[in-house]
Amino acid sequence: MIVHTGAARTAGAGSDDEGDAMAKTVEAGADKSTTPGGVVRALSVLVIAAGLIMLVAGGATWLTVQRQLADERITVSEDAKWFAGERIDGPLTAYAEAEVIERHALEASGGRTYAELDREDPTRQVVMTGSFLRASLFTSVVSFGVAALAMGLGLLLAVIGYVLLVVARRLAVLTPPATTN
Repeated sequence: MIVHTGAARTAGAGSDDEGDAMAKTVEAGADKSTTPGGVVRALSVLVIAAGLIMLVAGGATWLTVQRQLADERITVSEDAKWFAGERIDGPLTAYAEAEVIERHALEASGGRTYAELDREDPTRQVVMTGSFLRASLFTSVVSFGVAALAMGLGLLLAVIGYVLLVVARRLAVLTPPATTN
């Protein structure tokens, strides 16, 4: 589309060069931000950015929790059903150790939980410590889960954003330019 800007020319007023300078001719397409393709393109960029941020944040969270667990130098008990003797540095090893701690605490208390023990019972402290350790390990398991969820959703958003970008390109080709009279 051709857009003329500047003062209107009057016959015999000024030179042709002056008139040409005054009536600048600009070749312009339709405003991309208001076309359907432009709106979809802007949305796609936002969705891709959000997806990448979530992917990076989830990965950083996973690595932080993993390093914190590894720094504790805890290994899964030898009597665990799974991962016996392995270093706790992931969700599966943390869960396996939490299960062993529960079994040991119940064995020490005769099958009773912390709430079921008398305040004066000497095994109450053992069961309480076991409960705290289990809660801590389960917190890391949940943290791994949230990190994995964030990474998965981030990847999904990035793919959706890319698909929207492809749609925006096709809309730009299919949408005729606006004309003015």
